[in-house]
Amino acid sequence: MIRGMNHVVLYVRDAQRHRAFYEDVLGFSTVINGPGPFVFMRAPGSSNHHDIAFFTMGDHLGASAAGQQTVGLYHLAWEVATLDELDQMRLKLDSAGALLGASDHHFNKSLYCRDPDGIEFEVMWLTPREHWGDLEDQPIVRPLDLDGDRQHFGGSITTLNDRPRTDEGHTA
Repeated sequence: MIRGMNHVVLYVRDAQRHRAFYEDVLGFSTVINGPGPFVFMRAPGSSNHHDIAFFTMGDHLGASAAGQQTVGLYHLAWEVATLDELDQMRLKLDSAGALLGASDHHFNKSLYCRDPDGIEFEVMWLTPREHWGDLEDQPIVRPLDLDGDRQHFGGSITTLNDRPRTDEGHTA
């Protein structure tokens, strides 16, 4: 039985450039840095060995054309624990020039971003399940209102520990 996603591996122009971005902007730590043209990294608070790995392919390659000229990955999503953390990430991503936009999808609050090679990723906060209601199956895209959401939910409420568990005790 699949339990969830464990890690992502990306081909990039320069793994070291991605390592610096993920450390400086997103707070990841480096688990393996070579030898060779690869880097394995762990997200803050993760219990995985690594959450993402980068393999250098060379600066001569173009940026990802997925969704524009080719099929491929649209984005991957990193989850923060609180709305306060989402707002802190918004400031860091904006300062780094990586923030593309923000959306309220009702069941999650999302920041959309680009890494140094133009590969998109999302940083999101999961709305408490009891607030999803009848809109759970609706494709909602509204402007993000972090101040209003913090007034409604509070800045420090987290859903990371509230996930449903399977009969074996693992998070579903």
